[in-house]
Amino acid sequence: MRTPRRTVLRLRRLLLSLLALALAGTVTACTGGDDRPRVVVTTNILGDITRQILGDEAEITVLMKPNADPHSFGLSAVQAAELERADLVVHNGLGLEENVLRHVDAAREAGVATFEVGRAVDPLTFHPHADGGPEKEAGQPDPHFWTDPDRVRTAAGLIADQIVEHVDGVDTKAVRENAARYEAQLADLTTWMEKSFDRVPEERRALVTNHHVFGYLAQRFGFRVIGAVIPGGTTLASPSSSDLRSLTEAMREAGVRTVFADSSRPQRLAEVLRTELGGRVRVVALYSESLTEKGKGAGTYLQMMRANTTAMADGLTGD
Repeated sequence: MRTPRRTVLRLRRLLLSLLALALAGTVTACTGGDDRPRVVVTTNILGDITRQILGDEAEITVLMKPNADPHSFGLSAVQAAELERADLVVHNGLGLEENVLRHVDAAREAGVATFEVGRAVDPLTFHPHADGGPEKEAGQPDPHFWTDPDRVRTAAGLIADQIVEHVDGVDTKAVRENAARYEAQLADLTTWMEKSFDRVPEERRALVTNHHVFGYLAQRFGFRVIGAVIPGGTTLASPSSSDLRSLTEAMREAGVRTVFADSSRPQRLAEVLRTELGGRVRVVALYSESLTEKGKGAGTYLQMMRANTTAMADGLTGD
């Protein structure tokens, strides 16, 4: 007789809970809470989006800490074990969580349902350097889809579908209502962003960032990506002197005076451009790849996007 999948997951949770407790050095008795449905999310941006949809219907674990870099954050042994205890793992994918994807693959091979959000929302590809994109990654999918709120609205509906399909015991009606309410908030966000960016003249709709992260926003709201200080889609890359020289030349030609740098990353490289261009460049901090702690400026996705939109519009229109 075949053992039901739910029973298998419960047995796996029990074993992995004991392993996680042993690794943490805290030998305690397991509680009945181990039977509660579990959703594990890799990045904190997706964690917030998933929490809006899931509500209190299941336990949710977000692996990436506030202000962390999604390209470089890693997992402890206890966190890695969490993945295989889940009913569903939600991850960005497209190469974003570079140190975590092998653990997601291991969970999938162990029978855990996984959902790669980035691949499901019509991802863009990086363009060649001549169009402002990273030469080495041309043709590769861009994982930074969340800078387009319309794609996040699509993602919200798809995450709800995955929860209903794979997470036993949730109130399907509540999940669908949560998703519909959040999708309406995302639609309002798009409208607000459009109005905010309307004050940026066409000749100033040119973006330079510390690395290539705003391609989706540029496509959705009519901006041109001139280039990035780090010529790639990951913060783990490094610019050469020729990369910086090419970028400063492109900035002079485009009349760009503002560089947007991620608030969670050092701005040393962006400051180099300020030196190269004679101090005529402003560096504006954005929350591009990570949420902050609650109350620190970008505690939710909606707060992050509103803060970024205001900073970008001010940075591109100010003298």
